[in-house]
Amino acid sequence: MPTLTTYIKCLVVTAVIALAGGGLFLYSGFYPMGADVPHNQLTYWLLETLRERSVARAASDIVIPQDLNTSERLLAGGADYNDMCSGCHLKPGKTDSDFTLGLYPAPPNLTMSSDEHGHEHGVETDSNDAAIQRQFWIIKHGIKASGMPAWAPGHDDERIWNMVAFLQRLPELSPQQYQVLTARGADDAEHH
Repeated sequence: MPTLTTYIKCLVVTAVIALAGGGLFLYSGFYPMGADVPHNQLTYWLLETLRERSVARAASDIVIPQDLNTSERLLAGGADYNDMCSGCHLKPGKTDSDFTLGLYPAPPNLTMSSDEHGHEHGVETDSNDAAIQRQFWIIKHGIKASGMPAWAPGHDDERIWNMVAFLQRLPELSPQQYQVLTARGADDAEHH
């Protein structure tokens, strides 16, 4: 009958073989890193799960401002979204851009409702508050190796909340409404 020491030795040998195999795979260069070659299903699932769980944990304690739905926030956030986000995350009436065609994973189309977007990418839809917390955290901190920058270094929390406020209305906007809400006046353009 095998002893506990035998089991431990077997586990250690298995772990060493797995680490050595993993190291050989990493240094082999066989895994395709080009953005034009999708991950295999296991790798994609692992990365998506890691990202979603990490963001959910990190964003869970964020306090949502009570004035998120004000027109001032909507207008300020709209202009910033147009300048900083629409190239990747699109405008109403657009289905792709040069960035969306070339990035992998493709950036989410934020003109779609969260239900449409969640189902499109296989992501569970959050409660509204959790989705808002998640949006704030992602805009502020970005996502590693995804093309999503952290906007916190040049943008304070109020400015980020303004973009989150705009995101709440974006899926409802027509191209004409979007144009009006994202126009930046000459005074605004000088300050940003």
